[in-house]
Amino acid sequence: MDRIKKIAILGSTGSIGRQALDVIRALSARFQVVGLAGGKNLKLLEKQIAKFQPEMFYSSVEPDFTYRGEFLSMEQIASHPDVDLVIIATSSKAGLYPTLAALKAGKTVALANKEVLMMAGEIIVREAKSYQAQILPIDSELSAIWQCLQGEENKPQRIFLTASGGPFYHYSQPELRKVTVEQALHHPTWKMGRKITIDSATLLNKGAEAIEAHWLFAIPFESIEILIHPQSIIHSMVEFMDGSIKAQLSFPDMRLPIQYALCYPERLPNSELPRLNWNKIQSLNFEPVEQNRFPCLKLALDAGKQGGTYPAVLCAADEVAVGFFLNKRISFTDIARIVQETLEQHRGIAQPSLEEILIADAWAREYVERLSLCHGKACPAPEPFASCHSEGAKRPKNLAQGKLREGEGTRRSNLRSVR
Repeated sequence: MDRIKKIAILGSTGSIGRQALDVIRALSARFQVVGLAGGKNLKLLEKQIAKFQPEMFYSSVEPDFTYRGEFLSMEQIASHPDVDLVIIATSSKAGLYPTLAALKAGKTVALANKEVLMMAGEIIVREAKSYQAQILPIDSELSAIWQCLQGEENKPQRIFLTASGGPFYHYSQPELRKVTVEQALHHPTWKMGRKITIDSATLLNKGAEAIEAHWLFAIPFESIEILIHPQSIIHSMVEFMDGSIKAQLSFPDMRLPIQYALCYPERLPNSELPRLNWNKIQSLNFEPVEQNRFPCLKLALDAGKQGGTYPAVLCAADEVAVGFFLNKRISFTDIARIVQETLEQHRGIAQPSLEEILIADAWAREYVERLSLCHGKACPAPEPFASCHSEGAKRPKNLAQGKLREGEGTRRSNLRSVR
């Protein structure tokens, strides 16, 4: 009889967490939930605990229900001896310390949180190697690359990340400026959380996936290409040195990459997963990306290439700006403007420590908040990453004038302004 795999899900009340529990419920003979961690949705967390009976749990607010399980921190759950695999499905930087705790305990990490690798990819990959721990991607595009690389001894020549293009890919700039929150939350193919749905609409998420792929698969950014594929059936493609291309195709349903990570290295049948009906698929289309209409994509790619603390600033600025948009405080196109402004004012650090990454994150959040308070006008930004809006300082014309600070000298940023 196959050994039951013991699972902890951090972020169980979010979109990925709920779908992971759907997969586990469908394959209950193979998995046991031993830990759950949720956010502020206590009612849903209470139902999940009652259903799956984990031995430990966590919530970001004090629980208002009683349960026999042990209340532990996410780091304690992630590194617990009873856990075989940890799903990191938290949002934002909340996944950083639990991921590191899991890796240092030698756990297998199924990673859905984009910010973990975006903010601290070098540190995360190094720790996984040091402790011989596995990182398995849950994101559909990254899972597709991972699946295509199975059985291959040679590194890929190129990888192709596909993007649906979101609901506004053919919109003009005047139309984009008028996009409403309700429109932006209506993704044409995927069912996701609110934040990632907006990032899909701005295409920033595709730049995020390029950064993740860079770290997960040790692929240079120059070998990563992005294609618009409206049908969202081909999730990614890998080209090898002989010109052969492998692609992973499936119905656009996040439960499939979740199940692949949970079951790896096996594949198991699941009657609840939808199948493609090839009689109804008339065509598979591809288009090049027009980055000038979706500047968040270029900003993300450039921040990834720059490295250091720039990706952390990108993540933080985007998160706050998207929150402003969801609360109807700014327009859809203001998201890119705010992210660009914040990146331009950042003085980056190369090869930062985790502490320096979190300081950069805090700086970016405060900077965006100050921009909001000043209604987009010049406001002084906090130290230690002082803004060029500070008294007596000159604002750079573009990000190429910014420098990374490091002990062994500096190297110039290759980020460019979006006009």
